[in-house]
Amino acid sequence: MSHEDDPLEHERASWKPSPGLAVAVTDPVQNNDLPPHRERVTDKDPAAMKRAVRTVYTLFYLSVAGSIWAVAAYMLFPIESGETSAVRDNNLFIGLGIALALLALGIGAIHWSKAIMSDKEFIEPRHATRGRDTTREAAIKAFADANEESGFGRRAMIRNSLIAAVVASIVPGITLFRGLAPENTPAEPHAGDPVYLLSHTMWKTGTRLAHDPSGVPIRASDVTLGSAFHVIPEDLASISHSEGYLEQKAKAIVLLMRLPQDQLHPTKGRENWAYDGIVAYSKVCTHVGCPVALYEQQTHHLLCPCHQSQFDITHEAAVIFGPAARPLPQLPITVDDEGYLVARSDFLEPVGPSFWERH
Repeated sequence: MSHEDDPLEHERASWKPSPGLAVAVTDPVQNNDLPPHRERVTDKDPAAMKRAVRTVYTLFYLSVAGSIWAVAAYMLFPIESGETSAVRDNNLFIGLGIALALLALGIGAIHWSKAIMSDKEFIEPRHATRGRDTTREAAIKAFADANEESGFGRRAMIRNSLIAAVVASIVPGITLFRGLAPENTPAEPHAGDPVYLLSHTMWKTGTRLAHDPSGVPIRASDVTLGSAFHVIPEDLASISHSEGYLEQKAKAIVLLMRLPQDQLHPTKGRENWAYDGIVAYSKVCTHVGCPVALYEQQTHHLLCPCHQSQFDITHEAAVIFGPAARPLPQLPITVDDEGYLVARSDFLEPVGPSFWERH
């Protein structure tokens, strides 16, 4: 036997039995070969084979219909209103369409393999992994045999319906990406502009700073040196969840601290943004939007626990470590006639990740 004709040459050359592991077995496994092949109904009856073929491509086209329904349901049951019933119907009917598409596709593929493809059993001996010309030719022949046995090349209805079902099953997932980009409407002309949305929060001139989540206003006298308060606009309590409570809170959330005034180094034009050493900064990290909630009162550093960005409060929350690209936006504050801390204005730059500043 030549080396070229022996596919196990490499394994035979490298395998060395160890005498220390050799064990004499008194009842070795007997190889009685495979049981006699039993033909299926579809192998015996051409009419049964035709019925099986029709069943398979019908299931594949049913999968196509399910995918189309999922896309249609996305448009027929919109969730822009934010109502619970609308979200429920949207999820229900889209889910039913996707479930039908995937279930019919799976059942059709299994029925194809069980009833139509060749079911002859065979033994495939292990061989060396290095490829030779004969191995490559054998691989090509294996693909050709598989095509012949499965009927993929000659059963056009099954092949075309399978391709259509697989392609259509992807469409609902792609369609759902549409919900990530809300469009502008006459009622909300800036609904699809994240730069505008993150540049405008609930803070406005005279809005009181309140404790999160109680909504109790904060007096300047309540803020002591070294303390830190999680703050929301007082007006936030008047908004319900269906009206966007969480969205507004996510943009307006603030961290309030008090430092010795001689340790603050405001730039020109920001001298009156703090009050008696009290400063307020957005709690939303400028890296990817995590909550910056860890305050180190000795160094006056804020730490984002997600990716370890650090901000120096004494220098207007400048980035001193980590992946954040810019300082935390500062909320200008002062006090009203009753001694409560209030906002001088809204943030003067977008809150959140720096990505949204890229026009």
